[in-house]
Amino acid sequence: MAGPKTPPYYSPTYKKNGANYPSSPHSIRINVYTLAIAFTVLCSIAYLIGRGSISTSPVSNVATSVPCIPLKITSSTTGVSKNSSSDEESEGAVSDDVKVYPSCDFKYSEYTPCEDPQRSLKFKRDRLIYRERHCPDKTQLLKCRVPAPYGYKKPFKWPKSRDLAWYANVPHKELTVEKAVQNWIRKEGDKFRFPGGGTMFPNGADAYVDDIDKLINLKDGSIRTAIDTGCGVASWGAYLLSRDILAMSFAPRDTHEAQVQFALERGVPALIGVLASKRLPYPSRAFDMAHCSRCLIPWDLYDGAYLMEVDRVLRPGGYWILSGPPIRWRKYFKGWERTRDDLNGEQTRIEEVAKKLCWKKFVEKDDIAIWQKPYNHFQCKEQKKKLMCPAQDYDKAWYTELETCITPLPEVSSDEDVAGGQLEKWPKRLNAIPPRISSGTVKGVTAGSFEKDSQLWQKRVSYYKSVDDKLNQPGRYRNLLDMNANLGGFAASWVDDPVWVMNIVPAEAEVNTLGVIYERGLIGTYQSWCEAMSTYPRTYDLLHADSIFTMYKERCDMEDILLEMDRILRPEGSIIIREDVDILVEVKRIVDGLNWESLIVDHEDGPMEREKLLFAVKTYWTAPANTTTSPRI
Repeated sequence: MAGPKTPPYYSPTYKKNGANYPSSPHSIRINVYTLAIAFTVLCSIAYLIGRGSISTSPVSNVATSVPCIPLKITSSTTGVSKNSSSDEESEGAVSDDVKVYPSCDFKYSEYTPCEDPQRSLKFKRDRLIYRERHCPDKTQLLKCRVPAPYGYKKPFKWPKSRDLAWYANVPHKELTVEKAVQNWIRKEGDKFRFPGGGTMFPNGADAYVDDIDKLINLKDGSIRTAIDTGCGVASWGAYLLSRDILAMSFAPRDTHEAQVQFALERGVPALIGVLASKRLPYPSRAFDMAHCSRCLIPWDLYDGAYLMEVDRVLRPGGYWILSGPPIRWRKYFKGWERTRDDLNGEQTRIEEVAKKLCWKKFVEKDDIAIWQKPYNHFQCKEQKKKLMCPAQDYDKAWYTELETCITPLPEVSSDEDVAGGQLEKWPKRLNAIPPRISSGTVKGVTAGSFEKDSQLWQKRVSYYKSVDDKLNQPGRYRNLLDMNANLGGFAASWVDDPVWVMNIVPAEAEVNTLGVIYERGLIGTYQSWCEAMSTYPRTYDLLHADSIFTMYKERCDMEDILLEMDRILRPEGSIIIREDVDILVEVKRIVDGLNWESLIVDHEDGPMEREKLLFAVKTYWTAPANTTTSPRI
């Protein structure tokens, strides 16, 4: 596929001194006979290493990691044919035993399989059910690589990316017109600028966050995790990051074209999502703060079901912030084109639901109203009798039906106790023993095993950085995804880098640890990797997959998981996969067909470990130059 000329591709294990493994596809042509001899020598060395006769570095141990399988040698290290130009791919010049995955049609450039606008039309519009996840069945899965738009460029580095994005990466002008008055986004030449405006923060998101800080303390570390419902381009979450607060922003894929895609292009955590008929994909007691700024969610309808869901995911003592209709309706009712009685009735009903939830009205000042969830249900006697949900797993939230009842908090012995346990303030929260673990509610995890896991991941991430020097470059990566996060140790090891990590706890995991991850002050979501993730293509810079293919071996096809990884990874993004060597060899065959540059290296504990690591880079390629119209799938 054609694209603008770019610098040489990054290799999977870049070294500052130029010792890249393997070399750039534009840098060398390999003599077939030389390579055949070298391969034979490596196989011999592998045999000697297996007997313990030779000690080698991790990167040079490729031969020990894979069996000596006969290879068909092509004229280039990446399978580019002799006649191909420097900025086009050949999709045929690979080994005969490797399945090659072609490019999808450009209309799939922004394809979101489980939020496909065409498929959604088959479902009910009531309560926005048609905006929920509706995934294709196995026969409908694409077996091709989703192309980037022509002219795609690497995003700006953080924090510059908070304010700027390349137009070519997200070629949508709709919001610049539709939200021009609200100052969400402006197009300036070949770039978009995000001024930080919003419907209810005309002075910018930074000033709006300052207004909230005057009402509740955002600086002392007691508030670390937040959720923004109906986030727009996630400016609220973007400006919370400078206060060391991580916001999980979500919005549906709707008429506000690409709002979540813009958020991720800015380097801000976000997911496609909607509050409709299912629980939000987060555990109970996850967030210190929830926010809605004119998010258009009918909080007063359906017997308060949506506020009850916010209550489920809100931590004891957490805050719910509402700005926009109906707050301060006496001033804005004409601009909102609604009657006084209508708006007054809506606010009255919201206040009644909040009272049922045992929340207290913390403050209402100017355009902002804040409620606080109780620290426990010790005094909520009426609610205990009539409104509490029946006993169940309140952390379960993958396609789980929404209920019109109140999620009970863990029992306490006095009115002064915090239900579920008191959390440390950030940053101590990251490494303190999470209350879910100290209370023994996470099967098989103790305080001791938690601390060992934290030390293990410090060691592993340090090893990753020693193998691939790109991981040491500030600003090289921003959006990271851990596909099997367990206790969040991988994410915790990056806390001093200018990155954020979306921690995935697979729906099929034996132990649900997402609550632990949130108690550490990190963020994440549930996901089954037999389905597509609720995100746009090209939204992550680095994917980390620990034992994913072992977990899904009997559940779904390896190639479908790898195609999904290819969809959500940016061009020149990186992948680190940990697996048993036999599984990793299978993975390697598929990623060769995806045209990733990849290399298998030894485990951090040495060549005798069966578990190996695959470091890979998705090569740069785009749709042809004549496909410049925004796709509509």
